[in-house]
Amino acid sequence: MLGAKQAIAYAAADFDAPHRRVVELFREAFPGYEPDGDVLDLGCGPGDISVRFARAFRRCRVLGVDGSPAMLARGRKALSSKPALASRVRLVRGLVQSWKPHHRFPVIVSNSLLHHLHDPRAMWACVRRCAAPKARVFVVDLMRPADEAAALALTEQYAAGEPDVLRRDFHASLLAAFTPGEVKAQLRRAGLGGFSVRAVSDRHLMAHGVFQQRSRPTT
Repeated sequence: MLGAKQAIAYAAADFDAPHRRVVELFREAFPGYEPDGDVLDLGCGPGDISVRFARAFRRCRVLGVDGSPAMLARGRKALSSKPALASRVRLVRGLVQSWKPHHRFPVIVSNSLLHHLHDPRAMWACVRRCAAPKARVFVVDLMRPADEAAALALTEQYAAGEPDVLRRDFHASLLAAFTPGEVKAQLRRAGLGGFSVRAVSDRHLMAHGVFQQRSRPTT
């Protein structure tokens, strides 16, 4: 999503319900846990999830990383009108395939990044590079439907009123997404087999766990 048209359409779309649900799912995944340090948001887009985490967990600082300058520009513009949050949310450019942090993070979150990657191993390798020992890792993504007909039905149900660019992107993203079984296999190969994966809606899955540094990827 590098284009300005995509960034504008995405930033203007109504993602309130699913994005609010992301924060709720994090609380369900790690009951009683309150982030009070640095949170890394991989594939932050225009920063809505980053802002929501900063609002929900008032003692944390959020670093959002995304590869799209257009998305980041929209997010920074939105933050400029929220000075109280802007002091705790920073959005920077970086590609998950190569971005290296200055330090490791006790919390890593990601929403709707995995299906954008040509090689999903890049996602889990980045998690390993960025996670502190015992880091809470939380990933939500689209879940591939059973077939094309199901993808079209979901597109009609959830994106019928959106601009053409968003409808096309949503349909393409559904087809590019992974199943829970495929994500479990990715995690095993990445040395993250202790993570849990499950469907959380008719179109989303969630993967989460506590990073164990001693685990190693397999070939």
